[in-house]
Amino acid sequence: MKRALVFQHMDHDHPGRFTDYFAEDGIVPEPVRLFEGQQIPSLAPYDFLLVLGGPQDTWQEDQFPWLIAEKQAIREWVMERAKPYFGVCLGHQLLATALGGEVAPAETGEVGVFDVSLTEDAESHRLMQGLDRHHKVMQWHMAEVKRAPEHARVLASSPLTKVQALAVGEHAMSTQFHCELSPQTVASWSSLPSYVANLEKHRGEGAYQQLVKESFPLMPQMARMTKAMYDNLATASGIRK
Repeated sequence: MKRALVFQHMDHDHPGRFTDYFAEDGIVPEPVRLFEGQQIPSLAPYDFLLVLGGPQDTWQEDQFPWLIAEKQAIREWVMERAKPYFGVCLGHQLLATALGGEVAPAETGEVGVFDVSLTEDAESHRLMQGLDRHHKVMQWHMAEVKRAPEHARVLASSPLTKVQALAVGEHAMSTQFHCELSPQTVASWSSLPSYVANLEKHRGEGAYQQLVKESFPLMPQMARMTKAMYDNLATASGIRK
């Protein structure tokens, strides 16, 4: 069996759809709960690195010192080991900063369902093959990548956020949007008052119910997009022979 490291930054967060993909490819996910002080192990035995979202910001190293080690691990993984990497939301921003890009507060955050479009670079990039040009996606972020690393290509953008997806070679990619979220994930928020309260903070009273109503009919197409990106990465990076 192959092994995937999963960097977690908050409680009740998990790989969502990627759990099914890992099972299909014989990959066992092994979480590292960085926010609880768990240490990053040696990277050598692992085959895949998935970095999830979280409430932290990439520049908060004084408040969250473990961000320093996490960025170092991401840099080693992507640039030195050149192994398969996928990052979502904070994992997208950490990839950018680890490789020399810039992340800062967004002029306008995105919380809910928004449109993204593939860039011209994406149309010829192996990691985006087979995808439509325009997509509805789930967003939950108040920071964004302002400048992509020189090693990366921007694969998707939106009217509010220029860098919605990145690729480094054909072995690493990331999305600002939460492509990992499944119907089960969103449904589970109903039993997490802190999640519902955070949604209402950004979108007003009744935000959770409105998000469920808006997002559930779109989940099948979101699933197809995520599966296509993962399949492209698995094939291009060699994780799937």
